[in-house]
Amino acid sequence: MKRIVILASGSGSNAENIISFFRESPSIEVSAVLTNKKTAAVLERCDRLKTPAFYFNRAAFTDSDRVVKLLKALSPDLIVLAGFLWKVPASLIKAFPNTIINIHPALLPKYGGKGMYGAKVHQAVKDNLESETGITIHYVNENYDEGAVIFQAKTVVVSSDDADSIAKKVHQLEYDHFPKVIEKLLLKDGQ
Repeated sequence: MKRIVILASGSGSNAENIISFFRESPSIEVSAVLTNKKTAAVLERCDRLKTPAFYFNRAAFTDSDRVVKLLKALSPDLIVLAGFLWKVPASLIKAFPNTIINIHPALLPKYGGKGMYGAKVHQAVKDNLESETGITIHYVNENYDEGAVIFQAKTVVVSSDDADSIAKKVHQLEYDHFPKVIEKLLLKDGQ
C-alpha cells in the first residue's frame, strides 16, 4: 500500500478531495494530514472523514526534527502540500528527496514565489490582463515554487473575470487533476 501524507494550512478542500479520491483505492491511502494551524478547517474535514490529523507549530517544523520524525514514522511514499503556506525547511527536503510535491494556483514560473498564494495570485493574473492561467504541480525544493514541474493545466481568462471567478476556474482544475497526478506518480513503477 502506497501512503500519502498531506500538509495543509487552511480549509482543506483539496485535502478532502484527495482523501475522497483514494478512499476506495486498493493500492493508495491517505495515512494522515498535518497542519500548522490549530484552527484550520482541514481538521474538521479530517474528523468527519475519519482521517488522522496532527497539528504542529513553527518550532517543531523549522527549529527541530519533530516533524521529520513524525513523517518518518508515517513512512509516506509521497508528501503532498495542499494549501500549505510555510516554506519547507531544507532538513525536511533532505529527509524526503523527490517525495514532496506542491500545487500552485498559476502557471509557474509566472506568479510564484514568496507571498504569492491564493487570492493574491488570482488578482495578479487579473491585473496583468492574462489570457490564461492554471495550476502547476511541482516537486518542492529549497525555494518557493521553483521545484521541477510535474504537470500543468490551463484555463482561459476572459475580460469579465474577476479574482473570484478566476479562483473558481483554478480550483476546478485542482480538483480535477491533483488526485490523478498523485495517483500517476505513486503508480509509475507499475505497482
